[in-house]
Amino acid sequence: MTAQLKSWFDGRSRREKWLILAMLALLGLTIVWGVIRPLDEALSSARRRNADAAVRLAQTREQVAAVRAIRRALPEVVAEPIDAIVRQSASSAGFSLDSVAADGAKLRVHINSARGGALLAWLGDLEARGVLVEQASVTDAGNHNVAADITFRMMAP
Repeated sequence: MTAQLKSWFDGRSRREKWLILAMLALLGLTIVWGVIRPLDEALSSARRRNADAAVRLAQTREQVAAVRAIRRALPEVVAEPIDAIVRQSASSAGFSLDSVAADGAKLRVHINSARGGALLAWLGDLEARGVLVEQASVTDAGNHNVAADITFRMMAP
């Protein structure tokens, strides 16, 4: 086959030989820049996207594990009425509830005077027990104390 190709090429005129060589050189450049380079760039881009996807997958798995850990740490829903939980907890924390009004599944509480830090610690303790603060309004009551209007609800099961 090579001998036939060589004899065919040798049978061409000098001008035809130069044109054939120029054509082959241009064909080679076209293959390199028109086919090989775009394929190489596409492969590099795919590798980059794959690496980014692997990082996102690892982050997502980490976030899912964190959410599962939080769900396991959530308190169990208590069968006790919300007003009993809040009253008992307030009494244990040393707060006097100036008004308590049940509103369906919610409980509205008013405290005339409490230390701000102690109030927030008490709210955190209630949340750990499954009683959530739905709304709170805390104002200055003077003498380094605060007054609070708080609406509680039970954590959904």
